[in-house]
Amino acid sequence: MDWPRTQVERLQDFTPRFCPWPECRNHGGAERRGRFRRHGFYATRRRRTVPRFRCTACRRTCSRQSFAVSYYLKRPELLVPVAAGLQAGSAHRQIARSLGCAPSTVTRLSARLGRHALLLLARSLRHLEGSLEEPIVLDHFETFEFTQDFPFGIATPVGSESWFVYGLDPAPHARSGTRSPAQQARLARRPARPLRGGYETSSARIIELLLPLKPAGRPVEIIGDGHPAYDHAVQHLGPAADLRLHRFPNPPRGPKGAPRSAEAVARDRAMFPVDALHALLRHSAAHHRRETIAFGRRLNALMERLFLTAVWRNFVKRRSERKPDPTTPAMRLGLAAERWSWRRVLAIRLFPGRERLSPTWRGLYNRNWTTPILPTNTRHHLHQAY
Repeated sequence: MDWPRTQVERLQDFTPRFCPWPECRNHGGAERRGRFRRHGFYATRRRRTVPRFRCTACRRTCSRQSFAVSYYLKRPELLVPVAAGLQAGSAHRQIARSLGCAPSTVTRLSARLGRHALLLLARSLRHLEGSLEEPIVLDHFETFEFTQDFPFGIATPVGSESWFVYGLDPAPHARSGTRSPAQQARLARRPARPLRGGYETSSARIIELLLPLKPAGRPVEIIGDGHPAYDHAVQHLGPAADLRLHRFPNPPRGPKGAPRSAEAVARDRAMFPVDALHALLRHSAAHHRRETIAFGRRLNALMERLFLTAVWRNFVKRRSERKPDPTTPAMRLGLAAERWSWRRVLAIRLFPGRERLSPTWRGLYNRNWTTPILPTNTRHHLHQAY
């Protein structure tokens, strides 16, 4: 995948290859030079000179900073430490205390980083079209938004050999388990939220996301546990989708320390890539730990942070830290030639109009997945926002 090594802000010889304004005809399509003319420059507070350009099609102007992830930020130096802190198990207030900023600043930067990670993962899938050669291990990661009365699962398809995280998809569902009368009454007072299909619809959306990646004449092999949602999703898509589902139901297990049965060993071996990802999420994300006060308030914000974690898992973190394996999942698939740093992940700005997004991912990018119990749900629909 063609991705710059140096951040746009540090490039001396920079010329735009497309217009950043979505309404311009030079915004979409192939990139090429010759669409812009120099239009002066401006100086920043840090005494840096930023060149400006004028589009030959729409006659609007832009600058080099329009193509940077730090576009329109007062403190661009916070992007890298905030991204690293979010993956180091720190909560927003802890990061704010360490960096000397407001917690709301960390929250806004977390949303921007999540949107950037979503677009980067979408671009990665576009470069992997027609080259999927490994089975996909699929399972749902269980969490909740605002309160445990609002649980939802997150579909996490992981490559069985590369351990590459191919996508994410939320599946809100009703609270299960035994509830006391007080809990039942409290739940009845809560505002209703759209379930959007639950596990089955979420699984179908993920499989549809994977279908363009398979080579011609080769089925998509899905490895899952015994959840009936995966069977229903495969049946719903029909035989024309060319799917093959391998089921490894969760067998009953004995007391702690008891030897595992043959079925348990086969299930753990087949599902290990996704189980390892879920354990990593519990360990590295502050709001997903078993014992924590840092819980997620909004589904959309949770998904943004998980997209950032997926990019970190794919491009930044080594595939295994116990074994002497310096490669990353992206290197296993040929998307990268070396491990990326956070600065390289944030080297250039991505535009939603130039990436192929599914309806679910576009809704998450625009922050349309709301949490009804919250008094406000900030959307992302500013004209030139990132």
